[in-house]
Amino acid sequence: MTPAEDECKQRQLLSFLFYQAVRDHKPVWMLEDMRTMETFHWEENATQRSYTPSEALLYAIVHDHQAYAQYLLSHFSDGALATPGERFCCCPSSAPHLAMAVRYDRRDILTLILQVAHRLPALRSYMNRSGCFHAEDGKTPLHLACELLRSEAVLLLLGSGASPQARDHNGMTPLDVILEQLWDSKVNTGAKKLCLDSLLMFMPEVRFKMKSSLEKDPQCWSKVLGEEKFNYLIGKLPAPLFLIAMQRILSQLPPEQFPNSLDKLPIPAALKPLPQAFKQQHSRYTVA
Repeated sequence: MTPAEDECKQRQLLSFLFYQAVRDHKPVWMLEDMRTMETFHWEENATQRSYTPSEALLYAIVHDHQAYAQYLLSHFSDGALATPGERFCCCPSSAPHLAMAVRYDRRDILTLILQVAHRLPALRSYMNRSGCFHAEDGKTPLHLACELLRSEAVLLLLGSGASPQARDHNGMTPLDVILEQLWDSKVNTGAKKLCLDSLLMFMPEVRFKMKSSLEKDPQCWSKVLGEEKFNYLIGKLPAPLFLIAMQRILSQLPPEQFPNSLDKLPIPAALKPLPQAFKQQHSRYTVA
């Protein structure tokens, strides 16, 4: 092994130490000492540098280090949500941290990220950014949450202002993603229908790519969706009164205060779509 190859291997090992420290939930002060030392960063054909808050936040999301994520978002805010290096993300217009929190089902950290996104004017469109063209076909975080059946993340994103009308590079909306899943398999039907119901509560105007597919096979789709919901989706029936009422109520809630604003509504708890366990969990972490 040449001296250059040996040095390269040593730097790779040192780089892994920072990743390992986040994985092992080491104290925040220790992680910040390591992050800001050039010794612990390694990247091929790159000059020496330290990890950015954005790159460290991705590690914190993957390993659910909530205290470290809270620190990074509180102290660096827009820097923590900036585009990470090319080794982490190749599409500068995407929202990799939000997508990662959805993918790994890190709901506490997802909530923290949304708090920061609402607070900073430069991030107003953050939650509707399309994902990587190469890896995710331009899916938004809401598309991804529907694809992975993260029903609570779906509701949290919708309540925080994510658009249910957003289209990926194939013209599919999040509603199309759920309908496709319902059609393909009967597995996890309950979670799929929860995601569908959440989408409809935030969609006073229903527009989606698969409408013609529903109209071509009404008998099968009626079995999949139920006759009333099927006829509503293809425009043969108006929305049920309960759905209209929920759409109007939810449209009045400020996205930056969701889901606390939902919890404070003077309506029976059974009518509030967010599970009580998640409301209690949500209150554990905030960004100063």
